Amino acid sequence: MLILYNPPSSARRKPVMPLALLALGALMEGRHEYAIVDGNLDTNALETIDRHVRDGARMLGITVMPGPQLADAVPLCRELKRRHPGLTIIWGGYFPTQHWDVCLKSGFVDYVVRGHGEVVFQSLVDRLASGENPTDLAGLAYRQADGLPFSNPTAPIPHPDLMPEFPYQRIDVRRYARKSFMGRRTLAHHSSYGCPFFCNFCAVVNMVGGRWLAQSAERTANVARRLVTDYGADAVEFYDNNFFVHEARTVDFAERILDLGIGWWGDSRIDTLLRYSDRSWRLMRDSGLRMVFMGAESGSDETLKRMNKGGSASTDKTLAMAEKAREYGIVPEFSFVLGNPPDPEGDVRGTLEFIRKVKRVNPHTEIIMYVYTPVPLAGELYDQAKAEGFAFPETLDEWVSGDWQDFAQRRSAQIPWLDDPLRRHLRDFERVLSAYYPTITNPSLHGVRRFVLRAASAWRYHLGFYRYPYELRPLQRLLAYQRPETCGF
Repeated sequence: MLILYNPPSSARRKPVMPLALLALGALMEGRHEYAIVDGNLDTNALETIDRHVRDGARMLGITVMPGPQLADAVPLCRELKRRHPGLTIIWGGYFPTQHWDVCLKSGFVDYVVRGHGEVVFQSLVDRLASGENPTDLAGLAYRQADGLPFSNPTAPIPHPDLMPEFPYQRIDVRRYARKSFMGRRTLAHHSSYGCPFFCNFCAVVNMVGGRWLAQSAERTANVARRLVTDYGADAVEFYDNNFFVHEARTVDFAERILDLGIGWWGDSRIDTLLRYSDRSWRLMRDSGLRMVFMGAESGSDETLKRMNKGGSASTDKTLAMAEKAREYGIVPEFSFVLGNPPDPEGDVRGTLEFIRKVKRVNPHTEIIMYVYTPVPLAGELYDQAKAEGFAFPETLDEWVSGDWQDFAQRRSAQIPWLDDPLRRHLRDFERVLSAYYPTITNPSLHGVRRFVLRAASAWRYHLGFYRYPYELRPLQRLLAYQRPETCGF
């Protein structure tokens, strides 16, 4: 028997459908007995998994992202290995793909499946179950006979249209439906793999190497329809790295779901959507598109070039997108990566001023701000970070320490090129901005509450005086203000 475990994805254990495990489970159906354990729902997952092992399970597959998932997976796997030395533990996901050697050095991770590894994982489980040697599998990392970690080249990305349907019967789907900005019962789907760009701050590049493969519009629409008819969804969020790559696919999908009356959300590039026709924008709006997440990244065209943002990204296009989205009543959600070397102070101050400009163009724009954190990907930003003394941890215990947990969630105080005064300035600006322009994604924050926040912060915002906004913190707490990047929308 095989156990598939999804560690908690946030401190609040927000129930997010374990799509990665459903993708793996789809290939296990009819081949291997398996169970899915979700740490977002099961608050005692260690004992649940332990019972499965005592009942005969011999393999444990875990999907691991940096942050809360890694912080849970490390002590859990160490303890399970102590209790059951014969248990084979397999890690996959973003973190193990990039830091496979650190995972294997821990001693309690036996194999790492790198990249989009559904097919690799299936082959690994097949071989382990039959007693065969799996070490020649592409996409597999393992410990050699001398104990040293070794990785084979990554395997080709499987085409999503060739993968079987998710085995929703293996989970209680209705427990994952949640209230959001888009609807009262929001569920999730992942319809494509990868992204065709090579931004050098993005972990996706190491996963896919510039490839993008997608389910057909027909299949994607059929999944949305099933989530509505079988599980009562009235909104769908697509967790694709880049949903909108092909305009024809997007339009076909939008036309197929017009009758559903749902809200939906996806991730895109700014320059890609600006190339869409007005007819496509109308169809997206009419089909229920409520919000699009887009990486604006910086208020500097020079920084965008250093990021290898690719395409035709520019600050002018960011402003044009804010205006375009306002015209069609679709909320643009712009993320910015601040504090980039070699001039983090100039980068922060320039981008904060640019954010003010974006808000003048479209006050409904949602702003998500992150501090630049390197990924192990060759490029100017990473090279400059290393020159400043940056280095990744060499053990999992160091990765799950408090400082590196903060780093994984882009709020670290340990980034050598970003000093405390600059970090405080960024936090203070964020607090004033979110008070003067309260998120529209929080349905409880309207009327008097919104007026109070704006009135209390107006003088600071208009004067550009952000320092020590002590009066806003208790006010936001009293009004139950939620930041969309930490609480969802």
